[in-house]
Amino acid sequence: MIVASILTPLEDLLRNILNALHSLGLPWAWSIVGLTIIVRVLLVPLTVRQIHSMQNMQAHAPAMKEIQRKYKGDRQKLNEELMKFYKENNINPAASCLPLVAQLPVFIGLFYTLRHFAKHPPAGDLSWLHFVPNIAKHANSHWSGYVLLAIYVLSQVASTYFMSGTMQKSQRYLMMVLPFVFIPFILKFPTGLVLYWMTAGPDHPPLDAEGRPSVRAFSTRAEAVLPHSAQGAAARGRDAERRSTDPQAEHRAAAPRQA
Repeated sequence: MIVASILTPLEDLLRNILNALHSLGLPWAWSIVGLTIIVRVLLVPLTVRQIHSMQNMQAHAPAMKEIQRKYKGDRQKLNEELMKFYKENNINPAASCLPLVAQLPVFIGLFYTLRHFAKHPPAGDLSWLHFVPNIAKHANSHWSGYVLLAIYVLSQVASTYFMSGTMQKSQRYLMMVLPFVFIPFILKFPTGLVLYWMTAGPDHPPLDAEGRPSVRAFSTRAEAVLPHSAQGAAARGRDAERRSTDPQAEHRAAAPRQA
C-alpha cells in the first residue's frame, strides 16, 4: 500500500503526458514514441555530462591502473586510494550511469500506466502499425512482442560491438551478454515498455572516430535531429571541447579579428 501511494503520482504524471500526446491526435502507441523523444531530449544535459565523465576516466586510466597495481593485495586501501584519487581529480564514476538511472522513474511510471490500460482500456486504438495488436498486453502474448524484443537486443549488442572499442574485453562481453539475461524478465512486461526501450535505443554515448566518448560526436548527431535553434548550442559544445583539448585554439581564432 505504501509503495502504491508513492508510485501513484508518477503513474498520474505519465498518464497525463500520454493523454496530452493522445489529445494531439497520436494513437496510444505513437504517444509512447513521442514520450520517448521528449525523455531523450530532456536527457541531453545528462548525456553530455556522461561523455565528459567517461573522457575524464579515460584520461586518468593509467594513473588508476597504477593505483590498482600498487594496492592489489589490500582491497580496503585500494578503495580508499581510488576514492581519494576521484576526489582530487573531480571524477564521478557514477555520472556515466546517469542517463540510464534517470529513465527508471519513466520506466516504472509507464509500467503502471500500461497495467492500468490492460485492466481499464482507454478510448482509442492500442495497436501499433497493425503489427502489435495491444501495447498493454505482455510481450509474450503475441509474436510481435518477440520481434520487438529481438530488435531491442540486437541493437544493444550491435551498439556494444561497434561502439565500445576502448572497453576492456571482460566489460565488453558483459555488456553484450546482459541484454540476453534480461529477456525472461522483459517478456513479462507490457509490449508498450518494449516499444519504449526499442525507440530509446542504446544508452552508449556517441564516440569519435577513435572510439572515445565525444561531445563533438554527440553535437553532430544532435544537429541532425534538433531544430536549427539548437544547433548554435551544439556548435558551442564543439568549440568548448576543442578549447579544452587545444588551449591555443582560442588565440588562433582571435588572431584574424585583432589583425
